[in-house]
Amino acid sequence: MRKKISLLCLMLVTIGMLAACTGNSASTEEKSGKKSLTFVSNFPSDTLDPQLNYTTVRAGIAETLVKVNEQLQIEPWLSKKWKTEDNGTTWVFEIREGITFQNGKVLNAEAVKHSLERTIKESEAMKSVLKIKEMKASGQILTITTKEPLATLPSELIHPNTAIIDADASDIKNKPVGTGPFEVASFKPDNSMKVKKYKEYWGGEPKLDEVVLTFNDDENTRTSALQSGEVDIVYRPAIESLNTLKQDSSIVVDIQPSLRNQMLFYNSRQEAFKDKNVRKAFDVLLNPKDVVDTALAGQGSPAKGPFLESLDFSNDQKTKLYGPSEAQKYLEKAGYTLKDGKAIKNGKQLSFKLVTYPYRPELPLMSQMLQSEAKKIGVKIDIQQVENMDEYMTTKDDWGIVTYSLVTAPRGDAGYFFNALYMEGGAFNVGHFHEPALTSSINELNKTVDQTQRNKLARQAGEIVEKETLHSSIVHPNNFVAYRENVKNWVTTKSEYYVITKDLDVK
Repeated sequence: MRKKISLLCLMLVTIGMLAACTGNSASTEEKSGKKSLTFVSNFPSDTLDPQLNYTTVRAGIAETLVKVNEQLQIEPWLSKKWKTEDNGTTWVFEIREGITFQNGKVLNAEAVKHSLERTIKESEAMKSVLKIKEMKASGQILTITTKEPLATLPSELIHPNTAIIDADASDIKNKPVGTGPFEVASFKPDNSMKVKKYKEYWGGEPKLDEVVLTFNDDENTRTSALQSGEVDIVYRPAIESLNTLKQDSSIVVDIQPSLRNQMLFYNSRQEAFKDKNVRKAFDVLLNPKDVVDTALAGQGSPAKGPFLESLDFSNDQKTKLYGPSEAQKYLEKAGYTLKDGKAIKNGKQLSFKLVTYPYRPELPLMSQMLQSEAKKIGVKIDIQQVENMDEYMTTKDDWGIVTYSLVTAPRGDAGYFFNALYMEGGAFNVGHFHEPALTSSINELNKTVDQTQRNKLARQAGEIVEKETLHSSIVHPNNFVAYRENVKNWVTTKSEYYVITKDLDVK
């Protein structure tokens, strides 16, 4: 661990953020005359292309037409207002005046059109979600016509992958040009980046002069860096360190319920998981309360579905019985018999690969718990950890289950979840399930503007997903951030979209 901390310190020194790897970074700010802040997270960034990564929005480099507030209500951002007059096929967006990109170019409807054209060219997932047929630009007015009625278009334009950038910039992968309060100063893929204030920012001059954002998947290293004063903000310090951090008067710990769901995705291209009863066996094998207590050290709550129970479109689900004996009943329905400690069907033991990833450390722990419980019912699970889970599960079919952490309702609506997981071309449709009744419900949801009716349709879709067990919702983890007490105006957002803002400050 000492070696990793030293490397982190060296990295920070190299990029000019700190004068030494000890002491509070605020002292360096005072000597340099600059207001600087260091943020360390577990968000990997191999590119700054906003069509491929959330970092450009999180770092305050680029912005979207629409944003979501902490009450999960959508608000204008680069777009001043919008309307539809034909139930969601034609949308008219009025782009704010007086905004420039960080290279001085004026933001108008044509620039937004050009950026969104690049979005649907570079991202198959966004092309599928936005369903754009045609766009017309005139002055500050952008008219979008969709291939079919899409009541959720403004909500979809909150997604960080729709961030508006200068699409003609020369090096979008390493230095995208956006309209946000900070512009890229340097970038080292999967390592660090530095942003500096954009003084002409349309929302008012940022309070910080520069911010260094680093990535480290070791939660203990992130925590130690905060305790030693090397960094100012740590996203997701080690769970077991939270009580200790709370006792330090120089550190603030912010814990909030998150919109995340730690889930099991099933692969229907694996023969065993085509059977609903096999999926149901794993749905009840782990007791979510045990996962909260063990893998999350109490920082979370059992999930009764993909959405928090407080959300209007969450399903009222029946209480389940959990454990190996319950799982065994479903395996028997699927035709498996327990023989010599092995679940056997057609002469073969039920075995498969479970894939997980390390930068959410509770997921490997949850995987190990599942592996241990599966052994009790004669199922052999081989666990593999990968660095880039999104790439792996969308390009390979050699897995039976993946453990995944997904923000299921980042825009305060159920449409994102159902379209992403269960519609053709959805970004997380890795299970390859095709349920006609579910597809019909989602199509109707996409056409419906009235929120009460949308909630009803979402619950109907949720009932189908639950009945067929197309995934398993295990726990909702808390979101927690720790920062030095001299950091001002930090907000731990529910959506996790907005991190570095113009109001973030150090005293």
